[in-house]
Order: sequence, then structure tokens, then C-alpha cells
Amino acid sequence: MSEQRGGPHDAFFRGIMAHSDNAASEIRAKITEEIGEQFSARIHWLELELMPTNFIHPDLRDRYSDLLYRTRLDDRPAFLYILLEHQSSTDRFMAFRVLDYMVGIWRQYLADNRHAPDHGGRLPAIIPLVVHNSPRGRRWTAPTELGELIDIDPDTRTALGPYLPSLRFLLDDVTRIDLDALRRRELTSAARLLLVLQKIATGNTGLDRAMLDWLDDLRALGEGPDPVSVYRMVFNYLLNVGETTEADLAAVVGQIDPRAKEAFVTTAEAIEARGRTELLIDQMTVKFGPLPAAVLRRVRSADANRIHVWATRVLTATSIEETLI
Repeated sequence: MSEQRGGPHDAFFRGIMAHSDNAASEIRAKITEEIGEQFSARIHWLELELMPTNFIHPDLRDRYSDLLYRTRLDDRPAFLYILLEHQSSTDRFMAFRVLDYMVGIWRQYLADNRHAPDHGGRLPAIIPLVVHNSPRGRRWTAPTELGELIDIDPDTRTALGPYLPSLRFLLDDVTRIDLDALRRRELTSAARLLLVLQKIATGNTGLDRAMLDWLDDLRALGEGPDPVSVYRMVFNYLLNVGETTEADLAAVVGQIDPRAKEAFVTTAEAIEARGRTELLIDQMTVKFGPLPAAVLRRVRSADANRIHVWATRVLTATSIEETLI
């Protein structure tokens, strides 16, 4: 699954939630809120193991990002499935899609455990959580219960009740949660910043001022095992989706941590270089038509000096080959 699938929202979500401690804090907070602390305590949070997923149809991968964790519920195997819905409008058929993904997880589990002596002939529990964080502030309005999607009248629903599929997914509608509530939620600093920034960053021209309210969490990122990598994810997101100038952001970043400043500079440089690369591709496409995949790979893997040479040469070149000499 590509890190860039679904754009900056998806990449940021996966980058943060692919760390089990961040995912555990978010899932645990919602399970505790909806189901209770006693149930949450039965889940082995320290044993979360990230699993591969391929349950989302390719046509939907620009809309959803999913992560699957395996753990134990008491002494039984269980899965925690977390899915991001970051569009401006909600998906009315999300409950149906979640069921489809769960069936995919079970199918893979059966295939992987066909010959396991402790299989037991049963399916593991799957706890699905959908995180909705609309960049436009639009709240979730679709059903969270599969039965609500079935088109029958109330009397028929009562009569067929035991024979209808039943599924409800946990929904964390971050759009409905104010920033003070997110500050109070028991999350890792990285998970909290993910939810906060996906809530406020898109199109924001005043992120420098907003970041001042979250300096404690930003500084706490420096205490993790790979702070530079996490800082880069945060700054890459801010620079890609926000509308605040690089200079204004840099002034705040300087108050965080020397490693944060270094990560900000290298991230900004990488984004600028990527922009020059994509501009060259646009110029070549306009001049020579759609570019072959091999040419795209060559251009996108080139260093900054080579891109500069090609960007100058494309102005007078008469072919792709002449441009990329």
C-alpha cells in the first residue's frame, strides 16, 4: 500500500497510526468511551501487531486509509481495524463497506490458520473503528448500523429481526469534538496532533498561531524513538495542506526543538524539489504528450541538479530523448 495513497491526509494518518502506541491510544480512548473501561482492560494493548491489509477495493483507495492490528482479547485472538474517512461528505454505505472489509479479514485469517492446532473452528473478534475528520468541518450523518441500510418497513424489520445482518461500527467523529476535548483525551502526543491538525490545518493561513497552543505536544514528539521522522511527517502535512507561509511556520518551529528545526528545513527543501520535478513533468507532457511510465520514473528519481538541467533543456528540445540527454 503506497504511503501517498489518498494524498497528504492519508499519508499523515498512516504515518502516525502505523505506530502501535499511537493507534492504541486512539482506539482505546474510543472503546473506553463507548464500551467501557472494564472491556478496554481486557484487550492486550501492548501486544498490538500491525498486519497487512488489502481489503479496500482499488477504486476506493483514494478515499479511505485502513490499518489492521492483531492482538488478544482475554486469551483469544482479536483484531482492531481502524479506518480513516477524510472526505468532506460522509459515506452512507460505510457500514456495508466495513462488513465487507471484516469478511476479508476473516477470510485471510482462515487461510492463514487452516492448519493451526489451536484454530478452534471459530472466527476472531474484530472491533472496527471509523475515524471521520472532515477538512471542511462537516459532521458524520450516515448510519453506523448496517440494519439501517436495509429498505424495509418497521413491521417487517421486527418480523425479520433475527434473520437480518447486524453490525455497528465505532465512530470517532472528530469533527464534533472541540479542541479542548481533544487536549483532555488520553492520547499520545503524535496521535493528538494528527487529529488536531487534520481538523484545523487544511487551507489555514494562521497555522503559526494555532501551533503555539500545541507546543507541549510538539515538543513531546522529541521524546520518541524517531523524532526527526515524526517531525517530518507533521511538517510535510502542514506545508502541503495549509496556507501559512513557510517563514511564519519556521518562526514557531524554532521554539520547539533543534531537531524539529532541522526536520522542517529538510522537509521544505524536499517539497520544493518535488514541486520542480512535477513542473518539469507538466512541461514535458504539454510539449510531447503523455509520458511513458519509464520516463516518469526516471524524472522522479533524478536529483535536483539533473532536474535543473532538464528544465532548461526542455525549452528548446524537440523530443523526450533530447530533453533527457
